[in-house]
Amino acid sequence: MTETSAKPERQTGEPAGVITDFGIDTTSMSTGEAVRDYGSRLKAGQLGALPAVLGLLVLVVLFSALSDKFFSLNNIANLLAQGAGQTIIAMGIVFVLLLGEIDLSAGTASGVAGAVMALHYVRNGNLLGGMHSGVFYAFLAVLAVAVLLGVFLRIWAGAAFALVAIVLALSGAAANPWVEMLLAICVGAAIGCITGFLVSKIGMPSFVVTLALFIVWQGVILQFIGQGGTLGISTSEVLFKVANGNLSALGSWLLFVLGAGGFAAVSLGQHFSRLKRGLVTQPTPLVLFKVGSVAVLAAVATYLMTINRAPNPNIVISGVPYVVPIVLVLLVAGTYVLNRTKYGRHIYAVGGNREAARRAGINVDKIRASVFVICSTVAAIGAIVYSSKVGSVDPQAGGLNTLLFAVGAAVIGGTSLFGGRGRIVDAVIGGAVLAVVTNALGLLGQPPAVVNVITGLVLMLAATVDALSRRRAAAAPR
Repeated sequence: MTETSAKPERQTGEPAGVITDFGIDTTSMSTGEAVRDYGSRLKAGQLGALPAVLGLLVLVVLFSALSDKFFSLNNIANLLAQGAGQTIIAMGIVFVLLLGEIDLSAGTASGVAGAVMALHYVRNGNLLGGMHSGVFYAFLAVLAVAVLLGVFLRIWAGAAFALVAIVLALSGAAANPWVEMLLAICVGAAIGCITGFLVSKIGMPSFVVTLALFIVWQGVILQFIGQGGTLGISTSEVLFKVANGNLSALGSWLLFVLGAGGFAAVSLGQHFSRLKRGLVTQPTPLVLFKVGSVAVLAAVATYLMTINRAPNPNIVISGVPYVVPIVLVLLVAGTYVLNRTKYGRHIYAVGGNREAARRAGINVDKIRASVFVICSTVAAIGAIVYSSKVGSVDPQAGGLNTLLFAVGAAVIGGTSLFGGRGRIVDAVIGGAVLAVVTNALGLLGQPPAVVNVITGLVLMLAATVDALSRRRAAAAPR
């Protein structure tokens, strides 16, 4: 019997001998033993993102066989841009789901942020003229309330963003794509302050609050844009290129060096540092394999994206889409916050056992409010991306399937609906699954009804796997 198998169960509820993410209690464990430990973890119901990854591989193989256009370079690039908006919103929703909460207003909140951005651009900074006086002053009043609530909750970033939104709205600054994008993000943060206060301080169930706000924000979007109206932003080169532009070949390879090199430096640096100090770490061959696999896959993807993929030979379209570094930056930032900061540990603690976290001295109300601020802020970034993709904002922005697909992406990727378990990368994996399904069924000429049915079944399957894995984990021998 190894030293690890003789140790009692960890406080996290994992069966004895199960090692999270190949981690080991002694640096002397072999790679084979670590792999067997990972197998024990899977048997105990701790599946993580494995079902989503396997499902994604199956879907890619299946649709590649059914459509010769699916694996074309042009379609792959389009697929990345098409799914980026909902994937980014899903990354923000992960923070909320980790607490066992839900934000049904994230989609329409992103729509409000997108509508304000587009209105500021179309009206050349004159929001007063675009909204008319009554609506404009009501908009400022809501932002002011958000500032006060942010201060009351001591979420200083949220209060600061809401205050910046007031300044930008009152300044009447001429249209500038960077100002518009900043304004959208600030509006998203302000919305999050309001939602977080209602859930954490008033004590209203997040489902009820966000369902009500979903309807409210949909009405606000309609008020800003008008029935049947559309606010075009495609005339702005910067706004249009957010989701439709590409890095140069040199920029693409620089992104590869920064991404793959940074991942290798962090992974190997942490591994050998912990190994040197005799702390818990993964077996070295597994770390090297993971780093090498990421580097090879990234290199192949970068090479393919730098090939001219334009159908017309007289036009050159190449380079990694801009949405890729945007998603990567959010992925790295979110992962760092959850894994390497005290705030991230508090989120997992509150999601795992709220009362225990409270007794441990964690400000549970602040944590609960803050995740809604993060969710709405990130949703605003998603609005910038999906608005850029279609080149406009209409009254349905953030509605329809946007929210459902965003929540679905987080759940499909492995984030638990019951709280306490999930990662930012889950949203990316789940977003890829939904993007592949939607894109491929479109290529196969399937009607929207079929797309919705299949997408819903995929989400139901993911929720079933989550429920069964939790049941299996609870029934595992202690």
